[in-house]
Amino acid sequence: MLNDPRFTAEVELTIPFHDIDMMGVVWHGNYFRYFEIAREALLNQFNYGYQQMKASGYLWPVVDTRVKYRSALTFEQRIRVRAYIEEFENRLRIGYDIFDAETGKRTTTGYTIQVAVAEINHELCFVSPDILFERMGVTP
Repeated sequence: MLNDPRFTAEVELTIPFHDIDMMGVVWHGNYFRYFEIAREALLNQFNYGYQQMKASGYLWPVVDTRVKYRSALTFEQRIRVRAYIEEFENRLRIGYDIFDAETGKRTTTGYTIQVAVAEINHELCFVSPDILFERMGVTP
């Protein structure tokens, strides 16, 4: 079921000058921004982006993340960032791959984990709320 194309999104970006460090490579913290751009594109595919999350009464903070740097990204390099849902029943785990757009070589992998928190009382939900399943078109 997670092979459904609605649960994978890909964006293409060009590395801007302000993202590189004095060694000419992308500063490590900027990779999370690239993940974020792809994650928003993914969530918008089933109409549950951050505006819709908040409107539904749930906040989805990132509680865990990992990135593995396989090879450096550099100024003006074109990249493709792929985001895909790995888990959704109790938490939202999204995996990421970054590829060099020209060669197709994978440069980076990672994931983020988000959990639902009820906005009204800031209580953690131990099961993803029904609205996520509804928007994804799946049954819990």
